Amino acid sequence: MAFIHNSPNSLFIFIFIFFFLYLPPITHSSSISIHDLLKSMGLPAGLLPKEIKSFTFSGSGLLEVFLDGPCLTKFDTMAFYESEVRANLTYGSLTGVQGFSQEELFLWLPVKDIIVDDPGSGLILIDIGSGGARTL
Repeated sequence: MAFIHNSPNSLFIFIFIFFFLYLPPITHSSSISIHDLLKSMGLPAGLLPKEIKSFTFSGSGLLEVFLDGPCLTKFDTMAFYESEVRANLTYGSLTGVQGFSQEELFLWLPVKDIIVDDPGSGLILIDIGSGGARTL
């Protein structure tokens, strides 16, 4: 820890990073909707179902969404949401997705990543992790 004593800027950066990484998650149940959060991050508002009880979004980017129960919906193919969905949210992407599956040729495959390179294009890349990706 000798680098901290050598420079006051190093100490400030260390403290800033420590608090940024260890801030408790912020619960957003009434202040902003999950759909508004998705839009502000360059993702389609309809990516998650309407039946959301609550969600948390931490300073590290972890998004946890709590639904009333499991949910089945249809995009181009059928999609299944478990009652809890987790992912790392950054601008234009949800990575490391858990709790979301998509039907492909009679198989339910877990969705790993959802990426929108250009929000204006309307194209969504859904990575199912097993060497396959689908553009919606």
